[in-house]
Amino acid sequence: MRQEITRAHKGWALDTVQLFNEMTKMNKEDVNNSPTDGVYIYGLSLDGAGWDKRGMRLIEPSPKVLFCALPVVHMFAVNEMTKEQKAQKVYECPVYKKPKRTDLTYITNIRLKTNQSPDYWTLRGAALLADIK
Repeated sequence: MRQEITRAHKGWALDTVQLFNEMTKMNKEDVNNSPTDGVYIYGLSLDGAGWDKRGMRLIEPSPKVLFCALPVVHMFAVNEMTKEQKAQKVYECPVYKKPKRTDLTYITNIRLKTNQSPDYWTLRGAALLADIK
């Protein structure tokens, strides 16, 4: 994706292009059109954390709930992150294909807003799963 975006934008260097994401309030059924830039991702489940739909941030998981569905994620590339984007309190949440978390099932990181320190979610083992089976 980074390489395709670099080719599409004159003056962008592949070394400085970074993947970035924005959380949406949409569900899969609400998506009618593709985004102008990037892709929509759906079907991810949070493991070890919950999701606040109103506040659009990580929260403590509900008791006895193992997985929490995440809304649609808008993933796109930016040339360089702005100061505002860097200043946000976010947890770089790893995304895995399966619940067995190994380097073979690792896909990427997605930035999720949080009120706690990102280290808090790291110690809890919070991660996103593409398939919970």
